[in-house]
Amino acid sequence: MREKPEPGGAMIGDMAQSARSFVGRDSELQTLTGLLGVVATDSAGSAGSAARPAEGRQHVLLAGDAGVGKTRLLTALRDRAVGDGWQVHAGHCVDFGESAVAYMPFSEILDRIVADLPDVVESVAADYPALARLRPVRRVMGANHGAAATGTDRGQLFDAVHTLFEAAAEKAPLLVVVEDTHWADQSTRDLLTYLFTRPYDAPVAIVASYRADDIHRRHPLRRQVGEWGRLPDVERIVLEPLTDDSVRLLVHELASGEIDAERVVRRAEGNAFFVEELVQAGCDEDLPVDLADLLLVRLDRLDGAARSVVRTASIAGRRVTHELLAAVTEMKTDELDDALRTAVEQKVLEPTGSRYTFRHALLAEAVYDDLLPGERVRLHARFAEVLKETPSLGAAAELALHARRAGDLATALRARIAAAEEARNVSGVGEAAHHYEKALGLAADPKVAEAAAVNLDRVYERAADTLILAGLPSRADAILAERLDAIPVGPSVGRALLLATRAEAALLMENGDPLTYSRDAMTALPEDAEPKVRCAVLAARTRTLVMFRRSEEAEAVGLEGIEIAERHSLSKLASDIATSLSMLKVRTGVGAGDKVEGFRQVLRETIEQARRVGSTHAVSRGMFALGRSYDEAGDHTEALTWFRAVVDDAGSASLQWSPYVAAARADIVRIQMVRGEWDEAMPLSGGNLPDAPPIPVALLDVLRMMMEQAQGAQLGAAAAALRPFWTQEGLIALYGSIVEMTAAARDGDAERVLGVYAETVETLSQFWTEWFGGRVRLAVTAAAGIALLLPSLPAARWPALVEAVDRLRSDGEQVVAQYQPGEWGPEGRAWSARLEAEVLRVHWLAGIDAPAQETLLAAWARAEQLVEAYGDVPGLAAVRTSYAVIQRALGDVPGSRATADKARETAKRLGLQPLLDELKSLGVTAVKQPQATSTALTPRESEILTLVAAGRSNGEIGKQLFISTKTVSVHVSNILGKLGAGSRTEAAAIARRQQLIS
Repeated sequence: MREKPEPGGAMIGDMAQSARSFVGRDSELQTLTGLLGVVATDSAGSAGSAARPAEGRQHVLLAGDAGVGKTRLLTALRDRAVGDGWQVHAGHCVDFGESAVAYMPFSEILDRIVADLPDVVESVAADYPALARLRPVRRVMGANHGAAATGTDRGQLFDAVHTLFEAAAEKAPLLVVVEDTHWADQSTRDLLTYLFTRPYDAPVAIVASYRADDIHRRHPLRRQVGEWGRLPDVERIVLEPLTDDSVRLLVHELASGEIDAERVVRRAEGNAFFVEELVQAGCDEDLPVDLADLLLVRLDRLDGAARSVVRTASIAGRRVTHELLAAVTEMKTDELDDALRTAVEQKVLEPTGSRYTFRHALLAEAVYDDLLPGERVRLHARFAEVLKETPSLGAAAELALHARRAGDLATALRARIAAAEEARNVSGVGEAAHHYEKALGLAADPKVAEAAAVNLDRVYERAADTLILAGLPSRADAILAERLDAIPVGPSVGRALLLATRAEAALLMENGDPLTYSRDAMTALPEDAEPKVRCAVLAARTRTLVMFRRSEEAEAVGLEGIEIAERHSLSKLASDIATSLSMLKVRTGVGAGDKVEGFRQVLRETIEQARRVGSTHAVSRGMFALGRSYDEAGDHTEALTWFRAVVDDAGSASLQWSPYVAAARADIVRIQMVRGEWDEAMPLSGGNLPDAPPIPVALLDVLRMMMEQAQGAQLGAAAAALRPFWTQEGLIALYGSIVEMTAAARDGDAERVLGVYAETVETLSQFWTEWFGGRVRLAVTAAAGIALLLPSLPAARWPALVEAVDRLRSDGEQVVAQYQPGEWGPEGRAWSARLEAEVLRVHWLAGIDAPAQETLLAAWARAEQLVEAYGDVPGLAAVRTSYAVIQRALGDVPGSRATADKARETAKRLGLQPLLDELKSLGVTAVKQPQATSTALTPRESEILTLVAAGRSNGEIGKQLFISTKTVSVHVSNILGKLGAGSRTEAAAIARRQQLIS
């Protein structure tokens, strides 16, 4: 029933073309072809040669409401591109509800390229075997998927698609269209992200369309579109409704003189699909306004057989294959063909290859909703029956959907598990986790689980492992706890593996107990456990012991595991354990001088061995450990290299939320923030990727807040909103409290500054140690906040605040005392120096046990030196700004100017407005006269200066001294001039140092 497609026109037949001419979208088509580099035809209709896309060619996101004309525009684009010698291939996303099929549109695109360029596909597949996983024949139930896909497979799969497009484009420019991405699964969105962000040497252009009116606030595509739209090579086009004149033209084109065009204009409101539907239905006044009723009018024109086939087809969703429909209906071939031909002629269905597609998704929904409840159940049961009998007719996700809606929950459970594994086979861990969650919901009914005859221990273990890969360790821990509570205590393989997996989840949680879980897993191992099971439990125990630096026990357990693994040819487990032991050497070798580099080399070799045997988890862990090793040593360049390798090795966004990949991503942002590479850090820090687990996203968000706050944003409340995550990820507490304390200091709330510090220490001490390293950084932030506030507070409060700052210094000293010589690295030494400098500044400002000038200056000079050595660019700007203020107050004007100039350069580049404001006051300050003394001040000026130092405003001083505010202002200006001070704060500091006030 389908005509043979024209050469290069793989999309022909896939897109509806109701009107004979192209109406109302000329400007959008011109914009689209210009962005994609498609050469327009001349006025005579002849096309130019197959020119490659112009420089600056971009990919396009095409947005518009349902029925507004996206498909018609894409059809015109197809025609234009084919006429210009382009290859055009399209893939469609399908609404399977909660049973999404990973990579469906790309499977469709691959199938078309195979038909047109089999040699190219064969050549690429030879280098990238993972490409075969996208072939439709490999996606159906019953096909031999081979070994489960790994993170490397996912990366290879994405590289394979990219390489295939490049190779195909060498024959002729290639246009790839992915329609209806509002129904795209997570893996399809991830692959699109990968393709959008990778450059092409050959002429490749991608268009992805989606329904704008479907993208509600919680829709997974909402944030993804925002991220795509920020990419330099992606442009978003929003298709607006047709103008009234365009609607009139369209009505004339569809039914000249037969329809009242003005009535259509009023009712269609510029929606091209509604226009066509109204015209097809005759725009009768009796037609109901409701769109569903309008759409169902089309069914009234069908005979009984055609109507029955269409209603059956709606059970499958938007599209259904001819084979599946034939099997479900059990109609004779000629009867089915006649019914389908009628449905096609009446524009209810459209042939698209071997499938029939409802002319519009809304039409499919309307037909489905019109079925009686009993009809739906019976038809879903029939689809499920056919899919069970002939698995090659569909995917496991489809069977799960039909079985559940038919009430066959045992079949639905088995199909859910199969769908989860199918998704994992193509590294769609997001979809796999979703399917497993649904499977566990079904398995909660003991009768369903018994009828399904599944190994629930294994299902829970695999579900938890998938959730961990998806970046949801807390959820994994919860379901494991649920299952462990439900099974008998005592030795069993199931219990041992569940506990081992729970130890893995706990390692990624702040409040977990991995040591206990991994120990209990060892105890739960039966004596006759298979070698693979025993080795897996030993591997989990080794990883846990390594994390807690229990060297001797880790080596003993690890060596036992390696011996078992090697004896039974368990190469992946052997490599995993070897990686753990190599990580142990690197972790415990920090500060050991040249030895640590030798340990790193051993770990590199272990990583390569793990890569050779396909142990991708070991590869990620090993590379992450190398990154952390260099990070702790202050080698940010090398650290970034390894952290980026972890992220790149994962393939794309779905696996980038797996534990080590998500942590590496956050570390990349943190290091770029420290290095002052904010243009690179900002796009990575939060606001990206839908369906992402909340904790990694919150960590990225708070890193972004730190940068934005440094630029002057008010983010105290936003940071406080992240407090629910504090007990789940300590770094969110650490960084979030820094934002909160800084905001409190700017608001003048000293109690809040110290209160946040205390609350953070109390929280983090519960799952870190009491004297955790980050406590020094917290102390610096608190002390700096007090220093900022002190001059504006009443002098009576200063002694208590000085005592509080002294306690902060004591806390910092206690932290450093916990470390062995050489362990307190460059970052720690920089923060310790800053803490000492801030404490001395507070004493100096308060005039309480004030340090000698030389001591104060030396402390700030040392802080500047160590922060610069560590490489903290924004931190160095902050230190230099404070140092410049102190230098000027102490009379070193040239030194102050030199220091301020350095700080100003960084502040301007990073947009650090609060520092620029403070530096601006330095820049306009008159030259200080060091010899100025109290004899230069009149008694009235001395009286006013005392009140200024107490934090009083001009108005308050005027009221107390019974003089006007203007008179006070004149006196203050004279005081600043005589003292050579640039601000009231600086004047107060000079007055205390020179004992001009009591």
